Amino acid sequence: MNKEIVGTTFDGLKLMGRIDSPDNPKAVAIVVHGAVEHYGRYDYLTEKLLAAGYAVVRFDHRGHGRSEGKRAYYSDRTEIVKDTDIFVEVAMAEFPGLPTYMIGHSMGGFASISYAITFPGKIGSYVLSGATAADNVFQIDESIPDDTYFPNELGAGDAGARLCSDPAVIEAYYADPLVGKEMSIGLTRVIGQGVAWIKENINVFSDPVLVMNGGNDVMAMGGYSTFFDGISSTDKSLCVFAGLGHEIFNEFIKDRIIRDTIEWMDDRLPA
Repeated sequence: MNKEIVGTTFDGLKLMGRIDSPDNPKAVAIVVHGAVEHYGRYDYLTEKLLAAGYAVVRFDHRGHGRSEGKRAYYSDRTEIVKDTDIFVEVAMAEFPGLPTYMIGHSMGGFASISYAITFPGKIGSYVLSGATAADNVFQIDESIPDDTYFPNELGAGDAGARLCSDPAVIEAYYADPLVGKEMSIGLTRVIGQGVAWIKENINVFSDPVLVMNGGNDVMAMGGYSTFFDGISSTDKSLCVFAGLGHEIFNEFIKDRIIRDTIEWMDDRLPA
């Protein structure tokens, strides 16, 4: 099965998504992308998941990629959770009874953590890559309007090494017409508020989780360790890859990282 899908948000926006599946999948993975990018940047990860027998559901966040909405903008921390739930429901309807995983990167990791706290036990297990977690509280001047925009410099200068150590990935990132060239103060402010909320409710997170980060990932700001220590999950694993940047699924050793991820997921399938 390979098809594009459209989800409608609580406030009437159309979100673009996609379902890919091998014949007789053994489980389904819901991939949640990061800020100012889009689900197409996870084509390679999707190919590997499909080859391993996993169905994959992906979508573009509101204001990202081909989805509707004010560009790279949120007005409330719950919007990303409600939007993500649309595609969780799609995954469960399309693949009833199959084990479910959520793979969230960066802001998608923030969405995944927020989802797990809001809906404990609804997803079987979580994989977090460079997640915006418990120490990533952004301090923003309250006098700056939410609809103020600033350039996307996540892959520029020294930050380029933090986004990914492969220069070809950085070049492709900026050449990609669906990668946002700006982001809003509203997005960063809402994430900051949401991360503070996560910190207050961190012990509610009780689902199995694999937390992965690059050792040079300054964007994660060490938040993964506070998150990992604070959650109540009894099944939790932490992997930090020395020398790697923010986008570990795009790094030179991505095949090894994806292989390890799939093995972790396989180990949590019902016998």
